[in-house]
Amino acid sequence: MRDSGVRGVRGLRRGVRPVAVTAALVVMSACSFSGGADDEGAEPTRGADRIDARTAAALRAVEKATDEAGSARVSSSSVMGDLLSLRTAGVLGWAGEPVGKLSITYTGGELAQSMRALNSSSMEARLLPDAYYAKVGDKFAAQMHGKHWIRYDYDDLADLPGGSGTYLKDQLHNTAPVQPVKLLLASGDVRRAGTETVRGERTTHYSGTVAVAALADSALKEQLVQAGVTTETVDIWVNDRNLLVKKVERGELTSGPMSSTAYYSTYGVKAAVTAPEGGDTADFKELLGNSGASSVPPG
Repeated sequence: MRDSGVRGVRGLRRGVRPVAVTAALVVMSACSFSGGADDEGAEPTRGADRIDARTAAALRAVEKATDEAGSARVSSSSVMGDLLSLRTAGVLGWAGEPVGKLSITYTGGELAQSMRALNSSSMEARLLPDAYYAKVGDKFAAQMHGKHWIRYDYDDLADLPGGSGTYLKDQLHNTAPVQPVKLLLASGDVRRAGTETVRGERTTHYSGTVAVAALADSALKEQLVQAGVTTETVDIWVNDRNLLVKKVERGELTSGPMSSTAYYSTYGVKAAVTAPEGGDTADFKELLGNSGASSVPPG
């Protein structure tokens, strides 16, 4: 999870347009996916050279097995300082084009209060190869001519607040849960922490600390710098098929402590996702340019 829009989202309080709040929700829901930047063009993960051979090989095996699995169910809980806390559940697919369907419930924080004012404390999200779709409640939809979905073309996400659109695009467009593994390999500081039973599965626990300034992988380093993260701890639990069962990430953001816990199951599950009906969908870019959009009621 990465809070890529914290600095911009802090301005999303009273008097901000509905589209801006929904843009913030995209930023926050991205933390649930645990995706990573594409490998193409990235530097080699040189941190792995400082990890003992057995551990490095095990983490590489997790990357390979995850890629081959193609999809999984995910359930997670995340806290981003005093800004937002949320729960997420759904299916993510990465065999070919990335897809996903998630239910997101906003459980606390400043942004959740704003959303409750619009009767939108929960949201459905759909990821398709060309765009991300966010569903809003009836009260929110009434301010968008009755449309319940907002479509975010990935190439338009650079317009989001906080100046981290490229990072957010990467997060939403890479659904495989390999980011924590990449972080551990890049950190050079990871150890095998023993075996544990997690949700009935025997797992191996790996733990490490990521010092952002020391990362050799430039893509990962840039992502964390954009999020305002300087140090992060990462723990993963891997089953005997080299697949993540659980991951925990903790760190400090500009808004306060960050933590994210996710569980993965049913690898290989069908991950078919369709776009919402066009007549019930508003385009983010068009809404962003609509200076006549209504303001969010005080939260």
